[in-house]
Amino acid sequence: MDKKNDHIILYSPQADVVWHVVDESGISFSRREYIVSKYEESARIFLTAYDAYIHEAEKIVPRSDNSAYPYWAFASTESIDPMGQKVMKLNVPIDEVVLFDQYDWYKVLRLSYIGETPEEEAAFARELEKRGIRDSSDAVLRPFYPDIKRKIVASWNRLFRHDELIKRAVAAGDDMLVPGVRAVQAGLWCIKKEWLI
Repeated sequence: MDKKNDHIILYSPQADVVWHVVDESGISFSRREYIVSKYEESARIFLTAYDAYIHEAEKIVPRSDNSAYPYWAFASTESIDPMGQKVMKLNVPIDEVVLFDQYDWYKVLRLSYIGETPEEEAAFARELEKRGIRDSSDAVLRPFYPDIKRKIVASWNRLFRHDELIKRAVAAGDDMLVPGVRAVQAGLWCIKKEWLI
């Protein structure tokens, strides 16, 4: 992972249209309608996760455009599956990025519970089983389990628990060895041409 003072080097796979907009306009914003178009019948799941992310992430890094949805970037190319997209290498000011553990984000995308520990997650899974809930996404997407849904959604705030620690490691020039973080992922409200390397 490369670092430059108050900046962080990130890698973001993007479609040709994003590259074009960044080149022509100097900045690109993702929008809700792009997510709906991209994920079609699965869009409800992604929008549930993205909306929860936005609610908390904008407390860390305010959105300059309130209709913006996040772009995803990674601290390592090893964390990327470009799926036919070209990968942007970006030099982003640290104060314009939200940093978190990629594996915690996977839990949010699965509409799952993020525990403080694996033992806490296992205990929550047993609670679901006792209630006859086969998949946590059922509790989040269906109206039958409001108490379980509240617990799951509230746990997603833990996605942001490592942001400040990772930022301090970047500023100190460390290799971002933060306990509990297996792979660093980043959320960006936009992609700016000036960040391209």
